[in-house]
Amino acid sequence: MQQTHAPSAYSYPLLIKQLWHSPMSCYQDQQIVSGLNRRFSYRELRERIGRLAAGLESIGVKPGNTVAVMDWDNHRYLECFFAVPMMAAVLHTINVRLSAEQILFTINHAEDDFILLHADFVPIIEQIRDRIETNPQFIFLRDDELAPQPDFCEFEYEALLQQADADYPFRDFDENTVATTFYTTGTTGDPKAVFYTHRQLVLHTMGLIGSLAATDSSSRIHRGDVYMPITPMFHVHAWGFPYAATLLGMKQVYPGRYDPALLLKLIAMEKVSFSHCVPTILQMLLSAPEIEEADLSDWKVIIGGAAMPQGLAQAATQRGINLFAGYGLSETCPLISIADMSGVYQVDPQADLADRCKTGRPTLMVDMRVVDAEMKDIPRGGEVTGEVVVRAPWLTQGYAGNPQGSEELWRGGYLHTGDVGYFDTEGSLQITDRMKDVIKSGGEWISSLALEDVASSCDSVNEVAAFGILSERWGERPMLAVVGSPGATSETVCAEIEAAIQSGVEAGQFPKWAMPERIELLEALPKTSVGKMDKKRLRAEYGDCD
Repeated sequence: MQQTHAPSAYSYPLLIKQLWHSPMSCYQDQQIVSGLNRRFSYRELRERIGRLAAGLESIGVKPGNTVAVMDWDNHRYLECFFAVPMMAAVLHTINVRLSAEQILFTINHAEDDFILLHADFVPIIEQIRDRIETNPQFIFLRDDELAPQPDFCEFEYEALLQQADADYPFRDFDENTVATTFYTTGTTGDPKAVFYTHRQLVLHTMGLIGSLAATDSSSRIHRGDVYMPITPMFHVHAWGFPYAATLLGMKQVYPGRYDPALLLKLIAMEKVSFSHCVPTILQMLLSAPEIEEADLSDWKVIIGGAAMPQGLAQAATQRGINLFAGYGLSETCPLISIADMSGVYQVDPQADLADRCKTGRPTLMVDMRVVDAEMKDIPRGGEVTGEVVVRAPWLTQGYAGNPQGSEELWRGGYLHTGDVGYFDTEGSLQITDRMKDVIKSGGEWISSLALEDVASSCDSVNEVAAFGILSERWGERPMLAVVGSPGATSETVCAEIEAAIQSGVEAGQFPKWAMPERIELLEALPKTSVGKMDKKRLRAEYGDCD
């Protein structure tokens, strides 16, 4: 049959601006909360997005320009998530936890034309401004009206909005236009620039919603939830959830700085029911004094960015938190799998914890495989592990300005995650380690994650990192760096961990050479800029074991 397209038919490009149609039709009065003192309706925030775009255009922002942001997680950041890409510019979310030199590298590499700069980060820019190659224009952001505006900041955010028209005409353009860029925090070399198009972000948003709403368990995410991110908005778009929450018309809460007391207060005040974070942030909350007065029985939390130890999962569930693991990378936008929660609240508490900690089943439209070095599929069941490779409609297509790294990322036509794991017989993925973190001792592999899982279940252990230290005889031997529970001594920590691992050896969970060569009790573990354990620093500090 001959297909006829009406000349007036609208092709509906997948642009970020389209995410606003549903909430503006049905949920204009829904609230967006910023810190303790600011509230906006969706209608008001959408007007501010229009004003921001008009204001940016008035100072010279054009399609294709790169507009960077250095701010805390608040309403302004959410406005930038939309306004900048909706005017066909590129949003660069600067990781403010990087060193000044790394921030300088990302600004120069991204060729930032404009930088929205919070008062708290002015000292960083003052250190590096004379070495910024693009001579960007700066827009000043502040929460304190008395904060002085630096001379090099030509514009002020709220003044820019006040002078602009809310009815900015956001036009259509190619859905494959780049919308965002940010930088991975790898353990070697300079940060790598990933980038995402409008099409990819819209499809990831729909994939998120479909995957999390499809479950028949109490872990379902839906329009009635109250959403608060505890993953920085500079980190993979806060895992993409602000876009999903907006499309659904959910009430949203943005906390600003991540202060444990403030976070717990906002959860109580605003009835927050859904968040996401890395394990170290959850550990920070569980260790805060205010946790004793908190009711977290209605709080769902996705844990990602690093493996969730069963000890942490147990401590959280004892507080009533409904937590479960998600998985993804900066290069995957990020979410590509989520723990299958249909079997939670089993008779066996350990099985329940194991389900919560599983890397999970691939999300909708994700083609995920576990392969050997020849890209052949590994059989399910866990007897053999391989590298996790993936295809999905929203994966970054490469690293900007890095063709060699891009081809290595995509060798064989699949994105290589660098993670080792297996599929169980039910189709759930279980990550056993990062390829760079596997401990290779005497020709045998020892999973650092498995050691951490067992050690984290000990009463005397608060946080733990397992890593390999060099051995002339064995190549590597395992070492554990531990933050103890209050009052725990080195002798108690070592005895408990060694007994737990020995039990695992006797049960066949570990080979006998998995017993750590060394256990060190520390006051704190080093973290990366996104809150993950920094094993590179630990390996560098402790070096050889011979």
